[in-house]
Amino acid sequence: MFTKSTIALSAILSAGLAFTASAETVIKVGHGAAESFHMHRALLHFEELVEAGSNGEIDVQIFPSSQMGPDREMIEGVQTGVLEMAIPPSSFFAGWDPAFAVIELPYMYASKDIAFDVLEGEAGDGMIARVEDQGLVGLGWLELGVRNVTNNVRPIATPADLEGVKLRTMQVPAHVATFQALGANPTPMNFGEVYSALQQGVIDGQENPLAIITSQRFYEVQKYLSTTGHVFAVYMPVISQPFFDSLSAEHQQLVRDSMAAARMHQAELVSAEDASQLDEIRAAGVEVLELTAEQRQAFADATESVRLQYRDEVGAEAYDAWIAAVADASGN
Repeated sequence: MFTKSTIALSAILSAGLAFTASAETVIKVGHGAAESFHMHRALLHFEELVEAGSNGEIDVQIFPSSQMGPDREMIEGVQTGVLEMAIPPSSFFAGWDPAFAVIELPYMYASKDIAFDVLEGEAGDGMIARVEDQGLVGLGWLELGVRNVTNNVRPIATPADLEGVKLRTMQVPAHVATFQALGANPTPMNFGEVYSALQQGVIDGQENPLAIITSQRFYEVQKYLSTTGHVFAVYMPVISQPFFDSLSAEHQQLVRDSMAAARMHQAELVSAEDASQLDEIRAAGVEVLELTAEQRQAFADATESVRLQYRDEVGAEAYDAWIAAVADASGN
């Protein structure tokens, strides 16, 4: 059954076809981030490469800022063929396959480099292959980032400081469980509603990577930021399997290669911009607390029960394989 959002999405996309009559193939791409976010700019690079590499036979149209609806509805749009491609956080696929929850469990990776070693290795390839059962083709990974807590109640230096803080999370059970374990009041909410909810005091805080906090200007409506680094999150670009199968082998490879190049381009953007984001947040008047490794370990210890809980929910085989891949990448 189509939801109202899906019907509205169909109307928007149909209207857009009038502008692309010259291209033989149109790839409409939806995502939830702002145009200034590094993932969107990486997709612009993808667009350039695909259109140039196909000699204009493929027209890529990117719809940012949840124009095509929340992430789950965009995934459903790709599954039903309403939308060709979406860039949702990987954790949303746990709604169809519990194994995906393991990717974004709290304090899973000691560093971003370790996370990408796992994601771009055999374990990550195996996870990508699992979306074929959902009528999708996975095209790799794009960075969302290391998630940190902001709020308007108090500085967060210990898990006890989160007690009672009404904190927006993604609509992802593992994220909700993480903040329940830390004593907060997790409040799942669609991303597009977060700024106004913070502004109106509906919620006290939220948790996102620094690049999201800056690109969405959450610093305008938050007093405190703590570098909790509780989850490293990634996007998983997916394309409709029937649509992908309809492309020529040459165009299929072009799409794959262009997304891989977009990932490298994004890494360069992130590297160049990471250092300035905390300064930008501070300059806006937010009190920034940079946690030490010992302070973050207290949060990791407090969420150990969540990681163990998800061994049962993910499935012992998938969970243990992922943990082993993390250990290998960590040199343990």
